[in-house]
Amino acid sequence: MTEANVRYSREDLSEFDQIIQDKLVAARRELSFIKETLTRRNDSGTDNTASSAKVLEDGADTAEKESMNQLASRQMKFIQQLENAQVRIKNGTYGVCIGTGKLIPKDRLRAVPHTQHSIEAKMARRD
Repeated sequence: MTEANVRYSREDLSEFDQIIQDKLVAARRELSFIKETLTRRNDSGTDNTASSAKVLEDGADTAEKESMNQLASRQMKFIQQLENAQVRIKNGTYGVCIGTGKLIPKDRLRAVPHTQHSIEAKMARRD
């Protein structure tokens, strides 16, 4: 594929779509697990007995819930990014760097299928 090509072929897009589908299934499964874990913690956290050990335990539970909520939030954002990548596949803009307008290398898309930036553009954004 040469620099003159500004789009990936249907075959390439099909490969990327499958990678994204697989990642979506795994990400949704993980999000479901996180949500179940949070629900179980909320259900078991209704006992209000007062003791110093209970206060420490509550603090640890709160910190763990916050951590789980952050994980859930990041997972939802990741799922949204993957779904947005599927839209780009459908509308023909997938794999084109929004910073440089060039094709993002296949190896990068295989590793980070939701990316919209080539390494070149990502490094330029850091400066």
